[in-house]
Amino acid sequence: MNKIILLLITLIPSLSFAASSYESIDLTDHAAGYIALIIFVSAYFFVMIEEFTHLRKSKPVILAAGIIWAIIGWIYAVNDIPHAAEAAVRHNFLEFAELFLFLLVAMTYIESMRERLVFDKLKVWLISRGFSYRQLFWLTGILAFFMSPIADNLTTALVMGAVVLAVGAGNARFISIGFVNIVVAANAGGAFSPFGDITTLMVWQKGLVDFQQFFVLFVPSAVNYLIPAAIMHFAIKNEKPKAISEQVDIKTGGILITFMFLVTIATAVSFHNFLHLPPAMGMMTGLGYLMIVSYFVKRHNPNEDKSERFDIFTMVSRAEWDTLLFFFGVIVSVGGLGFMGYLALVSEAMYVELGATYANVLVGILSAIVDNIPVMFAVLTMTPDMSLGQWLLVTLTAGVGGSLLSIGSAAGVALMGQSKGYYTFVSHLKWIWAIALGYGASIVTHLWINAALFDVPI
Repeated sequence: MNKIILLLITLIPSLSFAASSYESIDLTDHAAGYIALIIFVSAYFFVMIEEFTHLRKSKPVILAAGIIWAIIGWIYAVNDIPHAAEAAVRHNFLEFAELFLFLLVAMTYIESMRERLVFDKLKVWLISRGFSYRQLFWLTGILAFFMSPIADNLTTALVMGAVVLAVGAGNARFISIGFVNIVVAANAGGAFSPFGDITTLMVWQKGLVDFQQFFVLFVPSAVNYLIPAAIMHFAIKNEKPKAISEQVDIKTGGILITFMFLVTIATAVSFHNFLHLPPAMGMMTGLGYLMIVSYFVKRHNPNEDKSERFDIFTMVSRAEWDTLLFFFGVIVSVGGLGFMGYLALVSEAMYVELGATYANVLVGILSAIVDNIPVMFAVLTMTPDMSLGQWLLVTLTAGVGGSLLSIGSAAGVALMGQSKGYYTFVSHLKWIWAIALGYGASIVTHLWINAALFDVPI
């Protein structure tokens, strides 16, 4: 999962690799810099075609990260300043460590709820209600919009996608449009919550936007979802699917684990807001909650078959390790390019030449082509001088921009794999004009209703 709940990149006072922090050499016009750029672009090309090659996305970026820093280390060793490169890469490792721990806890909770059949219960409840196709279209979209800020957009998309697939069997048009709707809703819902998307978590943990300030993006996010949904509504026939009867009971401890996940989120927020400790420390405390709960869940059913018994370490092993290691590769690679001086050049071109508003809108469009994680990490590493309103704008655009293309977000990629051919790159592309209307309208809405925040300095 690419997101949660996705989601978190660290609460470090600065992500900047400025010369004041480390003695650095400008390699932007050096052969070593060109080679590093080619390596990173090549690695990311393999990430983008993962669907076709089945080469896990973590593999090329981890290799690229190692080679990029090997190049940097060699240049700095030749110039007899090896400790500058060492200090910079250690900074990257610390950033990843906090991200890793935060996401590992969140993913463990999600896997635990999935194993206890919490999500299956929700799916069966929706299927058995006898809703029409149009009602299911709106229900799955609205649930995805409000579920995504708490769970990650990948889990949200898969749960709602399973509902659409089950009730729309034989109705290819409904499934295709329903999946587009879920992708847009899940991405839009994640944009107004610090826990809704990795990009929002990055901005929150960087200390650029306070926890409660993210919620001013609720209306722009809702506009981003509602406009394309309202347009697609008319493409769905108002018919009722065949009723499906199925029974699923949540396993022992499922409700308690769900409650403890909410308590864990509250703990992470409290550690950050009141104790001024990294949110990852709050999440690790929450992992402790889950470990204690898992002990009593196991004792409650001592005669349960060993293969069915709840085991917290099994849940940890089921975390999205490919995603976690992908983040390592991205953070370390982008950090290396930043240390070489490339992000300073990009910052000058985008935020000085274009201006903050146009640059932030462009960030969202880039997020539809390139994963929003490296794009947002690059922005945070550049740390352009922007007002609160502009930081909220880039948070919004990076979060919802991925909806423009099916490959632009984890939700879209996952549903293409789940849809059995009903939802494809081309079927999503047919609705890009409607999604783009929502994208543009959400930006205008933010510029309008939150205009006062564009004069508030960070």
